[in-house]
Parts: sequence; C-alpha cells; structure tokens
Amino acid sequence: MLDTIRQALTQRYAEPHRAYHGMGHIEALLQGQFAHRDLIQDQRAVMLAIWFHDAIYDTQQADNEERSAVLAGEMLSQAGAEPALIESVQRKVRATQRHEWTDGDPDTAVFLDLDLGVLAASPEAYERYAQQVAQEYAWVPEPAYKQGRAKVLQAFLDRPQIYFTPALRAKWEDSARANLKRELAALTA
Repeated sequence: MLDTIRQALTQRYAEPHRAYHGMGHIEALLQGQFAHRDLIQDQRAVMLAIWFHDAIYDTQQADNEERSAVLAGEMLSQAGAEPALIESVQRKVRATQRHEWTDGDPDTAVFLDLDLGVLAASPEAYERYAQQVAQEYAWVPEPAYKQGRAKVLQAFLDRPQIYFTPALRAKWEDSARANLKRELAALTA
C-alpha cells in the first residue's frame, strides 16, 4: 500500500512550483517524526498525514488542505486502509489549514508542531525557508505579498503558544518567535 502511495505523492511533491513544499519538506517531517517518535502513539497515521498534508499545493487556491484530505481518503480507501486510519489522517491534514489543534488527538498536536518546526530553525535555515515561500508566491505583487505574509506571521505571534506539545514548545517556541519577529520586521521596514 505505502509504496504505491509514496510513488504517486513523490511525483506531486516534485512539481516545479514547489520551492519549499516539496520532498525536502516531507523528508524533514519524516525525520522529525523519527526524532520525536516517543511523543507519537499512532506512527502510521502521523506518517501518512505527513505524506498527504501538502499533496495538493497551489498558492492560488484556498482549499489545498481540504483537497489533500479528500485525496488521502480516496487513495487510502483504494489501498484498503481501515476507516479509522483514513479518518485520522484526514483530520490531521485538515488541521493544517489554520494550524489549530481542535480534535483532542495528541498525535495531531505533534504532527502540527512538526509541520511548523521550520519556524524554529537556525536563522540561516529560516531565511532559506522564507525565501522559498516567497518564491511560491512570486505571482503576487511584492507589496501585497509582504502585507499578506506579515499578517500570517503576526497571527502566529499573537497566539499564546505556537506549539501544542509541551516538549516541542519548550524546545522550539523561543527560536520560532525570534525568527518570526525578525522576518516581520524585515517585511514591514
């Protein structure tokens, strides 16, 4: 089951418009899952959510997460996955739309934290990430991009906490906030 899904999704993640949301992002999340496996109860559901969460990625559309969740349901059903696994994967994928943990599943919290792990990267790695995201939105006029990106960054900074998992919050929160503030200052200068 997984090999067929992996092959199909690897082709999607190789699409030329993906500067950040490609295979490098998926591989980083899979490494993060392995590094923090002690925090995860259902390894398979988290791994599949990692693979599917950005399967459909078009910066000109607002429903990528929903479409990715639907694709996950279709592909996992065709592969014979049990309904509970499919539902779990779809919930996790949908949660990435706003990066809000609302389903009460601790694995969803870890998955969302891993997806935002890049925010806590070294300043150099974070700068690369920010440049890659800007590339994905190159079709947006620069003033509009800066305004939209600043709004997204400020929304994360306005949260009482970026990370939901206590262990990952302790490890990443301060670095993420410093990176977000630095990028926000550069965008609004």
